[in-house]
Amino acid sequence: MGIDNGSQSTKVAIYDVEGNEVAFGSFQLKETLSPEPGVVIHPDDDLWDSVHGAIKNCLAHFTGDPKDIAGIGLCTIRCCRVLLKENGHLAYPVISWMDSRLNNPYVHSDDQVKYVTTTSGYLGFRLTGELKDSASNYEVHWPLDRETLDWSKDEEVFEANGLKREMVFDLVKPGEKLGMLRQELVEEFGFHYDIPVVATANDKAVEALGSGMKDEGTIMISLGTFISSMLLRNEFKENAVNFFPTLACIPFKYVYESNGIRRGMWTVSWFKKLIGEELVTEAGKLGVSEEEYLNRRAQDVPVGSDGLITILDWLATPSMPYRKGIMIGFDQRHTKYHIYRSILEAISFNIKNNIDDMLSEINVTLKDLVVIGGGSKSDVMMQIIADLFGLPVHRRLGSSSACLGAAICVCQHLGIYNDFYEAASKMVKTQQTFIPNQNNHVLYNTINDTVVKNVRVYTDEILKRSYPIFS
Repeated sequence: MGIDNGSQSTKVAIYDVEGNEVAFGSFQLKETLSPEPGVVIHPDDDLWDSVHGAIKNCLAHFTGDPKDIAGIGLCTIRCCRVLLKENGHLAYPVISWMDSRLNNPYVHSDDQVKYVTTTSGYLGFRLTGELKDSASNYEVHWPLDRETLDWSKDEEVFEANGLKREMVFDLVKPGEKLGMLRQELVEEFGFHYDIPVVATANDKAVEALGSGMKDEGTIMISLGTFISSMLLRNEFKENAVNFFPTLACIPFKYVYESNGIRRGMWTVSWFKKLIGEELVTEAGKLGVSEEEYLNRRAQDVPVGSDGLITILDWLATPSMPYRKGIMIGFDQRHTKYHIYRSILEAISFNIKNNIDDMLSEINVTLKDLVVIGGGSKSDVMMQIIADLFGLPVHRRLGSSSACLGAAICVCQHLGIYNDFYEAASKMVKTQQTFIPNQNNHVLYNTINDTVVKNVRVYTDEILKRSYPIFS
């Protein structure tokens, strides 16, 4: 069983040892709360409720015997902070990765707080009762020693991060055991009494493992609310400018993560809501989903959307708050489906440019791409990416690459395969590969190099003037 606890939902899948998905379930999280500027928290005990609910929903679709499930891999949202009482329960709501307080080290201000941990530490505790966590889910503002994947032995490093050793959980590596599932959960779910809960890493690194990345010539693109791209590497890169080196889901390996797109696929959801009831009606007539209806119509729109170009600044960064989303080039040819395709092309241009910035710092030549996440279900989106990069693009089989990555960690713990690499090669499967069209590749790169990369030079100056009026 692999658990993928994300920002919007928790997904749980059950696999056989060859990576075939035999059951899947999910559970929506509640909307995060922002009681004051900069504060973003998860309400109540929402993360645990979603994990518990997703496990139950997955088991409801499982036709086998729950006692045959040999282990549970736990993958959770990264870059959050969880403050716990002495009994291991929440002293304060889980602090989201979007909360501005996480830009700084922990400051101890509440004597109720006995432990400071991550989401995987907290949810691991709820599953096992053990005060253990994955070393590979700790990054900024934690006293982690990357050379040992254990806590620093330097008290000054702890103090610089606002912590003491007794405030943090013991660490294990990906593929190692967090603990055995609590007996009351064993009984509730009908599992074998002796079932391990296995550590993974930060959620993007687990996705990378579950996407089948095995060498540095393949890059993974994750098309979700936050869109980023990852390369597997053997060494840490100090002082990186255009990417973030993070711990991989294979101990002592790293993934380089490109600059991301905030509200990436969210922009598609925004546009769907904009069309509203008409979209629901038209999709209903054909008996297809709203996304599939839009994708079918977008395939009829010429490459380049007849000159309609979108710039994806729907959520400005704090350093450039004046930036707003832009669409330029409208004329009488353009329909709502041109707008939709233009949004997909804008996402793709942004991905390409972020990846190019990362590759400019390291000596890597790409040979293919793997695209995962909700956006990968769109054939038109996959073809746009293939055409833009001029490389084959693979869509993986299954409901969640992070769930599969978590299951691979279980296989590692159980010794089913020799190592992570063999497990991934046996368990990750390709559903479809998209081959680039060379003419489209030339056109897309002409648009990107001529317009997209240069447009903000002009639009920034206009938006700086409008910002004080509408802010």
